[in-house]
Amino acid sequence: MRFKSANRSRAAEHGFFGVQRLVAAFRALPTGRQSRTAFERFGGCAAAPELRRRQVACGKRGRVPALQSRLQAGFTLAEVLAALLFMAIVIPVAVQGLRIASRAGSVSERKTLGARLAERKLNELLVTGQWESAAQKGTVQEGLQSYNWQLQTEPWSEDGNMRLITLHVSVPVQGQDYDVHVSTLVDATQ
Repeated sequence: MRFKSANRSRAAEHGFFGVQRLVAAFRALPTGRQSRTAFERFGGCAAAPELRRRQVACGKRGRVPALQSRLQAGFTLAEVLAALLFMAIVIPVAVQGLRIASRAGSVSERKTLGARLAERKLNELLVTGQWESAAQKGTVQEGLQSYNWQLQTEPWSEDGNMRLITLHVSVPVQGQDYDVHVSTLVDATQ
């Protein structure tokens, strides 16, 4: 529909020389509504009352065409591609983070077990006096898993009468061996 003013001077005093541009802009609005604020936004002036009456008479105010509402219901291709790109970056990073956290938890748990086994074996060697013999090696069983251990004795640098005894336990975690060691000082003169 074309808007034709009754006379040019009346249209000029209301400032409606670009009405066709405004009507086309309003039809392109996503909601399909044509309001006074929209006219003010595009035209810089208030809508004429006769234009509003004409829109109401044509049934265009407040009604959204079915095709336009269907087009607004989904995502655009650019939005979908952006979401896929974001997920392609975030998911591998999150999985790698979970893998590292799981490995760190396993290593920590096994090292704690290794420290407990090393302390128990070191106490056993001290109480029985077996620490005085040459370098010793062996295995200790914990549940279904066996762990290798090794005893080292050396003179303590601060005092010649004291001996530094270190027990190393090898702890396997996910295909790698970690060394856990516990040390103590023993008076060699007794």
